[in-house]
Amino acid sequence: MRLKHKVILVTGAGRGLGSGIALGLISEGSHVIILDINAEEMSQTTEEINRTGNEVMSIVADVSNYTSMTNAINQIRDKWNRLDAVICNAATMPLIPFKNTSPEIWGSILGTNLTGVYNTIKASWQLLKQNNGGHYISIASRASLLGFENEVAYCASKHGLEGLTKALAMEFEQYNIAINTMGPGKTIKPTSMTREQAKTIKESQKTKWINPVLLAPAFTWLLSQPPKNHTGLRFDAGPIVDTINKEGYDFVFTPEKTTLYTHDLINRIQQRHQWSIHRTNQQQITN
Repeated sequence: MRLKHKVILVTGAGRGLGSGIALGLISEGSHVIILDINAEEMSQTTEEINRTGNEVMSIVADVSNYTSMTNAINQIRDKWNRLDAVICNAATMPLIPFKNTSPEIWGSILGTNLTGVYNTIKASWQLLKQNNGGHYISIASRASLLGFENEVAYCASKHGLEGLTKALAMEFEQYNIAINTMGPGKTIKPTSMTREQAKTIKESQKTKWINPVLLAPAFTWLLSQPPKNHTGLRFDAGPIVDTINKEGYDFVFTPEKTTLYTHDLINRIQQRHQWSIHRTNQQQITN
């Protein structure tokens, strides 16, 4: 029960990774709010959680719409008057070559994957701040650091998310709010595949996908850390879960144990160290 009594919002929790994260976090004692634009799929996540003997708060909302997200956060404020962590999982990933990427498609993908994260954080960060801080974790992928054909808009949104994370970590540290990204680090069901579509897939294919509930311990680990420990960094759930299974939750941190992209993580740690020195020097000059 490492997250006992924590209030945690998971967006895009109607299926896939979001659903698995919600199930995992609620088993650790947290109060979970699931949010999705698809009410039918979200009701299935609710049923899965209820079958474990737990209760969950469900909110239908569109992350790409700021008003929709402020209304959702107001519902959380009315019920709990606190929010300790947010998992920004909602995303869309249609595979479309650039020649077929219309302005409308471009706007839709970035509207969900990047602006949707901005809207979620913008609508909720004051609630975290008033309760002495907390965590934001957005979902990364290989497209956060690499480029792929037919993923021009998706790669742009995921690269942009890393920039948002790096910059916002600098501003939020003073409020004891951590912001990170976390890739699956294992093969999961495609983001765009609905629950109904997944039912038609052959079992031989399904066996290649990890049950997303098994990745939830990585999120539990990061949410259990003091916010200032790792803010601004990108992790991968798969290696973290493998490490937890070998060494337990209180493992000695090294980049190799927490990501598939150790060079990127080492560079970010070094950059953060340099930034911390600069901030300390600036504070000394001001004082």
